[in-house]
Parts: sequence; structure tokens; C-alpha cells
Amino acid sequence: MNSLDCIFCKITRGEIPAKVVHETEDLMAFFDINQIAPVHILVITKNHITSVNDLTLENASLIGQMVLLGKQLAKEHHIEESGFRLVMNTGKHGGQSVFHIHLHVMGGRQMSWPPG
Repeated sequence: MNSLDCIFCKITRGEIPAKVVHETEDLMAFFDINQIAPVHILVITKNHITSVNDLTLENASLIGQMVLLGKQLAKEHHIEESGFRLVMNTGKHGGQSVFHIHLHVMGGRQMSWPPG
């Protein structure tokens, strides 16, 4: 999939509305429309990267930025003390449904394994 057809790229371009909670030059965070926890926020890269498999040394620092933003969002949404889950799915068998790298920040209830 290219960035023109990607739903997350359309969100970053403002073509599709989202409840954005944070935005930087490189990242955007918004509430997941398929929420599975009281707090369920997606952190995405603004630049289209399909999955973890497509990371390079040039863009690998984005993962650290995504995790730190996830930590900040957990604090802002009052789930850092009770605990939260950070999930990044890769590929079809890994549960990735949107092929644009993204980090799920989930909490506000007891999380189980497997996720759901």
C-alpha cells in the first residue's frame, strides 16, 4: 500500500478526521476508533513506514520517540500508575491490520493476554 491509499496517511493529511491528542513534527497520536480499553490511543509516524520490518537506521529513532510519547500519554490520561500496555503489531500474522507503523497505548482496565 502506498501513502496515498493509507488511512493513517490520510489522517495526517487531514483528509480523514481523528480525535488527535498530540502532534509533533514526526508523530501524531489519536484515539483508536476500535477501542478495546477505556484509554486506547494510537501513536503513528507522519512519514509512511509500513511496519517494523521497514525500519532503517535513518528512521529507527522514531520508535524511541513513539515509546516516550506513549509514556507521556499514559501519564496525561492517568493510567501510568495503574499500568498500561504498549503494543506494536507487525505483519498479518502479528495482528497488524493497518500497514502503517503504529503503537497502541492501552489502559484503564486490567489488560489480559492474549490482548482483547
